[in-house]
Amino acid sequence: MLSRLSIRNYAIIEQLEIDFSSNLNIITGETGAGKSIIVGALGLILGQRSESNILKNKDSKCVVEGCFKGEASDSHVVSFLKANELDVLDELTVRRELAPNGKSRAFINDTPVNLSQLNQLSSLLVDLHQQFDTLELGQTDFQREVLDVLAGNSKNLKKYGQLYADMQAAAHELDLLTEQKSRFEKEFDYHQFQFNELDEAGFRENELEELEQELKMLTNAEGIKNALTKTYFELEEDEAPLIRRLKTLSSQLQQYADLHPELPQLVQRLQSSYLELQDIADETERINDHIGSDASTIDKINERISLGYKLLKKHGVKTTNELLGIHADLNARLQEVLNIDDAIAKAEKKHQQLLSEAEDLASKISVARLAQVKPLEQQVNKMLGPVGMPNARLKVEIRKVPLYNYGIDDVVFLFDANKSNNFQPIRKVASGGELSRLMLCIKSLVARSMNMPTLIFDEIDTGISGEAARQVGAIMKELAASRQVLCITHQPQIAGKADAHYLVYKALKNDTVTTGMRLLNTDERIVAIARMLSGEKPTAAAMENAREMIMN
Repeated sequence: MLSRLSIRNYAIIEQLEIDFSSNLNIITGETGAGKSIIVGALGLILGQRSESNILKNKDSKCVVEGCFKGEASDSHVVSFLKANELDVLDELTVRRELAPNGKSRAFINDTPVNLSQLNQLSSLLVDLHQQFDTLELGQTDFQREVLDVLAGNSKNLKKYGQLYADMQAAAHELDLLTEQKSRFEKEFDYHQFQFNELDEAGFRENELEELEQELKMLTNAEGIKNALTKTYFELEEDEAPLIRRLKTLSSQLQQYADLHPELPQLVQRLQSSYLELQDIADETERINDHIGSDASTIDKINERISLGYKLLKKHGVKTTNELLGIHADLNARLQEVLNIDDAIAKAEKKHQQLLSEAEDLASKISVARLAQVKPLEQQVNKMLGPVGMPNARLKVEIRKVPLYNYGIDDVVFLFDANKSNNFQPIRKVASGGELSRLMLCIKSLVARSMNMPTLIFDEIDTGISGEAARQVGAIMKELAASRQVLCITHQPQIAGKADAHYLVYKALKNDTVTTGMRLLNTDERIVAIARMLSGEKPTAAAMENAREMIMN
């Protein structure tokens, strides 16, 4: 519950700190005194958006802080704190700071958090209902949520939401594969032609580059043979062959090798040169024997190279290996066409399985909703009489719709204000006052199922008075027996039910108007309620009536 609220430098509030009771807290005050400003400040620590123009002193920051007690025993709150690595303390402190430059910071137990985290936490702590929120009652999402809360569908809905998301993803994957197959089929013939062309060419790695080298050799075969023949002749067959002369020189030096220390090395080098030249002569002869200029071979190579150049140009590449890469890529694409049917079959199976699971769970959720229709109608209709709508009736209609992210149900609240049996959607036929009372009846039922620790009503009593207002007060009093309720009201019948009654007022401080708020004692409550009954100067009858309201 909200045990303490502290506000500094917000709108016309300079400094305000107030402690709340754990039951029914009533807040009253003249129109324009600042009651809604306090609710606005409270909204900041609940994660609502802020504006820099709400600063009273433009040179100082605005700070709103709320302390909540008893949340350490709430498993949902504790789970949230642990999941977000926040301290779990006996007292939960939420603070929001607005700087003059418009920047906003939020803290939970003095740890910085973002607005999304603040919103998540506030949804576990407080339900804030403001005047315009009655419009939610006419929205189908809200109507469905009411049934889901009463039916306890939270866990199943979370599981279903994941299932539905997975099913949608599987459907998207199936669509992509189907589109891909269509595209593949359109391109298949062209890719098959290109693949066959390259496959028939049958090039091996670096073949064109090697053929070019071979062609150069063949076209210059005669010159190469002449050079080799002349080399061999000079080495072995000349009148004075170089090899034989080298051997003679080596023999001449050999006979004097023992007479000079450097001669053996020279002899060894001459012998090595002799052996090397002998080997060169043999290799020259061998190469020469294998070189020939065959015209048919040259023609074949030219044809092969010509085919290769044609394919290189066609595919915009420069090497044989790049051409082989294209061949491999085309083969992979053709295999994809053959394999995509298997992929589509697997995707269809996955989608059908998820669809079946989602439909089963949606049916369970739907059954749980249907089970709450009659109890909700009966309880709300029972409450409508005491709050001033004895002839009004609520009817809940569930229509089956195609599977969507909340199941297979379209939930619609229908309303008949005059026992005419002409039920119409609430948003079309209910007045503002009727919507307010309907919302209170429904929220009182929902609150019991949700176990929401704090409920805040900002002038939900608009458009009612007298006995209806008294019954609204009775409903709030009953709600406050097991949870904290804060209510801003103009109705004395509701104010008389308070466990703690606070007055919001304006005061002049240093020539500046500021808003204050204080807890009233019993005598002050009697005066405040009497003024609500009869004006600024309450009559004796009004004072007595106010006293009776409080005592009863």
